[in-house]
Amino acid sequence: MAASTAKSKPSPERIFNTMVAFQETEALKAAIELDIFTAIAEGANTAESLAGKTGTSERGMRILCDYFTVKEFLTKTNNQYSLTEDAATFLNRHSPACLASMINFLASPWSRKNFAALAEAVRKGGTAGETGDHTKAHEEVWLNFARSMAPLTIPAAEFIAGLSGAAEAKPSKVLDIAAGHGMYGITVARRNPRAEIVAVDWPGVLEVAKENAKKLGVAERYTTRPGSAFEVEFGNGYDFVLLTNIFHHFDVPTCEKLMRRVHRALKHGGQAMTLEFVPNEDRVSPPMAAAFSLVMLAGTDRGDAYTFAQYERMFGNAGFARTTLHPVPEVPQQVLLSEK
Repeated sequence: MAASTAKSKPSPERIFNTMVAFQETEALKAAIELDIFTAIAEGANTAESLAGKTGTSERGMRILCDYFTVKEFLTKTNNQYSLTEDAATFLNRHSPACLASMINFLASPWSRKNFAALAEAVRKGGTAGETGDHTKAHEEVWLNFARSMAPLTIPAAEFIAGLSGAAEAKPSKVLDIAAGHGMYGITVARRNPRAEIVAVDWPGVLEVAKENAKKLGVAERYTTRPGSAFEVEFGNGYDFVLLTNIFHHFDVPTCEKLMRRVHRALKHGGQAMTLEFVPNEDRVSPPMAAAFSLVMLAGTDRGDAYTFAQYERMFGNAGFARTTLHPVPEVPQQVLLSEK
């Protein structure tokens, strides 16, 4: 029997869903603001009880919860709502893996404004916004990042701590550049009681990192150097330098300039650990890493998601002898390990 050659008919569904995708973002933002996922986890599982707990209308709550049932964040049986496994893990504030705070940065007015002017960014080849030069402070943006994005770091921070040999508890001097919330360096310090962390970022941002270091019990081994990663004095003799989600903000010459500073700060045999979205050479796979270039087009003057070959070349030009690529389990990013 001959194989069927029939083709599926074109459908506008994906186009329509993309046109209204902002509705899903705003619905999630509202649900997180009202804390309905946590309320359901605590036992308020009907529109009436949720309305009472959150101070909202029963009608509004019913419509919002039905929407998230359609979107498979909730299930509904006999007018009672329950969390799906994903929602219970990542949207219930009692869960250690809760990501709810990230909506404050990912759907912030700054981010939405950048994407609202995307056509102009495509015309000029860089952001149409006013904060595209990420060598400048823009502390309001990065304070929001530091306060919102820490939950995303857990798997990658643990992976980096493992690569650093933290379990061996050897004395280690670690420089954390663009530390933000500080969780990468803090995790190394928590896993290695003999690790000393030096964090670099803008002054206000480092206050968030210091709060986290104190909360997690490593403040006595956590010091800061406020200022630009391109200007502040790093010191030298570091065993490891952490560069987490920083290179994608800049063009190639600027990345090489920073990596040359890193090379000078490391002791002989030291390693730079770079966490990044790294697309394949085709630049369209894997999906999340490849799509990240658009985020950089919308929000930076010259940033991009670079391929491994590009990183190898940049880091080689900065003096590093060898760079290897290490996928992070359960995370759409990879660690590039560069040896001095």
